[in-house]
Amino acid sequence: MSKENNLKLIIMPNITTFGNLVGKKLKTIRNENTSNIVNVKLDRFSNGEGKATLVDSVRGKDIFLLSDVGNYGPESVYTVRNQSYLRSPDDHFQDIKRVISAMNGKENSLHVVMPLLYQSRQDKRKGCESLDCADALRELESRGVDGIITFDVHNPGIENALENCSFDNLYPTYSILSRFIEKENYDPNNLMIVAPDTGAMDRAIYYASALGVDVGAFYKRRDFTKVVDGKNPIVDHRFLGADVRGKDLIITDDMIASGSSILEVASSMKESGANKIYLVATFPLFTEGAKSVTAFDEAYQKGQFQKLYTTNVTYVPEEIKQKPWYREVDCSKYLARIINAIYEKESIRQYQEGRSKIVSKMKSLGKYPTHQ
Repeated sequence: MSKENNLKLIIMPNITTFGNLVGKKLKTIRNENTSNIVNVKLDRFSNGEGKATLVDSVRGKDIFLLSDVGNYGPESVYTVRNQSYLRSPDDHFQDIKRVISAMNGKENSLHVVMPLLYQSRQDKRKGCESLDCADALRELESRGVDGIITFDVHNPGIENALENCSFDNLYPTYSILSRFIEKENYDPNNLMIVAPDTGAMDRAIYYASALGVDVGAFYKRRDFTKVVDGKNPIVDHRFLGADVRGKDLIITDDMIASGSSILEVASSMKESGANKIYLVATFPLFTEGAKSVTAFDEAYQKGQFQKLYTTNVTYVPEEIKQKPWYREVDCSKYLARIINAIYEKESIRQYQEGRSKIVSKMKSLGKYPTHQ
C-alpha cells in the first residue's frame, strides 16, 4: 500500500450513517489514522436551484463517491420558499452530477458507489418507454466516471450500456447467510429456498447451492393490458417445486417495494404446510410507508413468517428497525474491502464468491445438511 493516503470517500448526505461505517472499516483495513473523507456542501438557492461545493481538495486523489438514491429520510428534505420538499431519486442523482462537476476532472480516478442503482427498475424499454437506467449510466461514463459499484442490481445485463466504464455488481449473500446461520434455529436437512418469481431464480439458486438445499419458484402471470401503480397486475401466482409441507423456507428477492408479492408468497407457502418461513431482501424500500409496515406486522402476527433479513445499504426508517421481525445485516466491512481492493488494483473475486466460507461456517456450527 502506498504511504500517501490517496484513497478518499465522498459521502453524500443521503448515505451518511452507512458511509461513515465504510470509512471507519477502510481505515482499519488500511491501518491509517488520517481522514479518508472529502467533505462537500449541497446548497439551494432561493428559487430551488442546487449547487455543490467541495470543502476539501480532490486533486490527484482516487475518489469513491457514495450515494443512496433511494433515501427518503429527514436528511433528504430541503426548504424553498418556506416549504419543505423531499429529494426524489432524480434529485439525488442530480446531486451526484453536481459533485462530479465540482471536481472538474482534478481527481485521479472516480468510482460512483450507488448500492441501489439509480432507475434500476426501468432497465429495459417496452414500446415508447424511456430507457432511464442505461441513459444514466452512459451519462456518468461521459462525465469521466471510471467505475460504477452497486448491489444486487435488478438486471445485471444493464452493464452492457457501458463501453469503457467498469461495472461491479455486488451481492450481500455471504453477509446475510452468515448472520442467518448464526442466529436462526432451522433444520438444515429440511430447508428450501423459494424465489417469489422467475426473475429471482438466479439469486435463489445461488442461495440454494451455498446452503446445499433444494429450490422452487413462483410463476407470475400478469395482465399486460392494464397498468396499476406502474406495473402490470398479477392475475395468477403458482408455485413450481417440491412439496413444502413441514419444511423451513427462505424466500429471497432483491427488493421489497410494497411487500405485497413476497407476503403473498409467504402466505401461500404457509397454507401449503411450510414450517418456519424467513424473508430475505437486499433493499427494504417499503414504498407504501405505513401501509407496507402494517401488512408485515399483520403477517408476522399471523405466523406467516419468522424474520425479514435485509441490509443497511439503503435508508430504512428507525420505526421499522425496531420491529421484532426486522433483522439488519451490516455490509460496510464488505464494501470497504471491495473499495480497498479496487484502489489497490487487486481482484475482487475472493470477496464475491462466499460459498466455501458459508459451508465452513455451517459445518462448524453443525448446520450443514447431512445428505451432502
